[in-house]
Amino acid sequence: MPGTPPCRQAESVAPADTLDLGRWTALWTSLGAQGDGLTVFTRLAAAYSEAARAYHTATHIQDCLVQLDLSRTTARRPEELEAAIWFHDAVYQPDRSDNEDRSAEMARSTLQDAGVSSKEVERVAELVLATRHSVIPTEPDAALLCDIDLSILGRSPAVFNRYERQIRREYAWVPDFKYRSTRSEILQRFLQRRSIYQTSLFRSRYEVPARANLTRLLKELGA
Repeated sequence: MPGTPPCRQAESVAPADTLDLGRWTALWTSLGAQGDGLTVFTRLAAAYSEAARAYHTATHIQDCLVQLDLSRTTARRPEELEAAIWFHDAVYQPDRSDNEDRSAEMARSTLQDAGVSSKEVERVAELVLATRHSVIPTEPDAALLCDIDLSILGRSPAVFNRYERQIRREYAWVPDFKYRSTRSEILQRFLQRRSIYQTSLFRSRYEVPARANLTRLLKELGA
């Protein structure tokens, strides 16, 4: 669309369902991280391949990185934001409510051990915590990260429907009536916001279709 920042040329291309080692290595270097970044990459790859996951997988991380590439020129500290993308769902157990806290702690301990500066480490951890989506972020990079994470809500109906099926699979153990009720409450909170997206770029691209998708799904969940 007119005015959209150009996509950064990728150093390497990985399939959508796998993590990109070349991109991770470039990020590890740009953060000034020391030690064996490959070991960390392997740990992240294993986490995003866990059997319990259907949506919160490597595909989601790759998609978030694409969204970052489309908006990278608007980020204040793009390397820290990208690191937060890699870590934000590293710990994910659908039956727990502290996944973002544990993911942030994983990012913190990993980057500290690699010698990344304490200020950068804490900023990455805070960005990961922002993806709890419990409050509307005001810090610019946190707002951008949350918009990237929520961009799935504004995709085409077919892509959005696949996303919702994948979320249901992750919560397959929850009885249908309970899932419908809880899911409706979560999604309704986004619709009640003045804007689902906090950055102008994502509002212009996804706000209208996101509201249409959510309205339609809420009707289906309440049927």
